[in-house]
Amino acid sequence: MTLPKNEYLSDVWRDGLFEKKVVFCTGGSGSICSAQVRALVHLGANACIVGRQVEKTERVAKDIATARKGAKVLGIGSVDVRNIESLQKAVEKCASELGRIDFVIAGAAGNFLASIDQLSTNAFKSVMDIDVLGSYNTLKATLPHLVKSAGNHKNNGKTANPAGTGGRIIFMSATIHYTTMPLQAHVSVAKAGVDALSHTTAVEFGPRGVTSNIIAPGPISGTEGMERLATKASKEKAVKSIPSGRYGSVKEIADATIFLFSDAGNFVNGHALVVDGAAWRTHSANPGSEFPYPDFLLSGEAVTGVKGGKKSKL
Repeated sequence: MTLPKNEYLSDVWRDGLFEKKVVFCTGGSGSICSAQVRALVHLGANACIVGRQVEKTERVAKDIATARKGAKVLGIGSVDVRNIESLQKAVEKCASELGRIDFVIAGAAGNFLASIDQLSTNAFKSVMDIDVLGSYNTLKATLPHLVKSAGNHKNNGKTANPAGTGGRIIFMSATIHYTTMPLQAHVSVAKAGVDALSHTTAVEFGPRGVTSNIIAPGPISGTEGMERLATKASKEKAVKSIPSGRYGSVKEIADATIFLFSDAGNFVNGHALVVDGAAWRTHSANPGSEFPYPDFLLSGEAVTGVKGGKKSKL
């Protein structure tokens, strides 16, 4: 399905901005990551997205390729970010078939609602493994390519490199660990770890020309996360607490991605770019009207009625 440009990309960006560049993305079949990759492809890049589901990953890759005539988009399924060998094979295939890797988006993540009482050790570990270990494995598997690309795309901050930009990684995070939210202990801890990984990468590999940054989306409409973790009633209540007065769009996350990967983001390194309409500034203790704080926690009840809810047996 060919999407209209205004659903995933603003008009401010120049066509061909990322010509001949290659982006590697984990979680690339998700609603946010696929929009990020689609925008980069529209602007000239080729891409490789990886995921666990073969059919879905390949289907989304073909769909993204419609963003630009002649685009090459690989969809590699059956890839588990928790397994470094699995990722390394995908990275090698990407570099072999597309010639290089200039940009990386570490977007694979897991989430559901559960109190600590309801959250088993295995469930906690599952999110930590996908988010933290998965992000680390993504970094480790792609670092040699990022360092090489960074060396080929040096800039002095004054004159743009004719070869463009390269050697950049974005870790997809969240904002809930900034102020804390009940029923999200597992995600809060995991995303804090992802943030720390990105910051350390910036410090250790900045001298080699690599930039490492974070995008922390707020509530984004039409995404899988919003559909799984919120009900209609909680969405209506939550939007009233967003200073910008609305939910964000995947296009706005894609625009932030282009900024960080473009010449405009040359000196942005070790940064967490929040794209949430200032929503995190007004975070309350309530993840939704169905789970009022602290009454819901004191009741001892388990989370129900939300697609993302999990039982303690996990």
